[in-house]
Amino acid sequence: MKKSSQLVSQHLENVSRKVLEDYQDVIRDYARQRQGVYALYRNGRLYYVGLATNLRNRMSQHLNDKHKESWDSFSLYFTIGDHHLKELEALILRIVEPKGNKQKGAFARSEDIRRRFRRDVKLRALKGVSDLFPDKDRAPQEPKSADKEERKPILAKYKLFNRNLRADYKGMVLMAKVRQDGSIRYRGKTFNSPSVAAAVACKRRSCNGWTLWKYERAPGDWVLLDTLRK
Repeated sequence: MKKSSQLVSQHLENVSRKVLEDYQDVIRDYARQRQGVYALYRNGRLYYVGLATNLRNRMSQHLNDKHKESWDSFSLYFTIGDHHLKELEALILRIVEPKGNKQKGAFARSEDIRRRFRRDVKLRALKGVSDLFPDKDRAPQEPKSADKEERKPILAKYKLFNRNLRADYKGMVLMAKVRQDGSIRYRGKTFNSPSVAAAVACKRRSCNGWTLWKYERAPGDWVLLDTLRK
């Protein structure tokens, strides 16, 4: 397994402002030409968050700039490289919204999915209400076939109850399950036909489920559904 790359290499938290004022040489040894994220606090409460490619210079500036009277302690987080610094700062600002930061963090390329998420929740809620209160005045739809046997799950007669199904498709492993009545359950949906389930799983208009799905005849022994018909 590939080890994930490290972001923060060292950190120094909850240090008094007086250390920065009285021990500049020590701070310089640790923070000179080091990049990372810093936080300023007032009475233990977060006041300001920032990033810098040279933390030592930036902290020295805050001793005399417009924020100089607004903080009494600080924390430093030294990062390895500065590739994600701007995005990391934006993430922090959007979560904690410090009092001293006037601008809200902005992501360069992240997609805001709020509108799409809200739409999907609304559709799901409407479907839930519809299921709870069916329209009694709506005429029942006629089945496509008068033969009721055709509307039963096709796998019912093979008695594959509670058997797992799998399909290897374009490098993916698709998993489904045969229910007690012979229908197929795939990603929360139920199908009476192996081919219809296969078409949905493969995102195609049609697909031969008998030659796509395999059933687990014994633990680890997967056999094509088509063998049942032979």
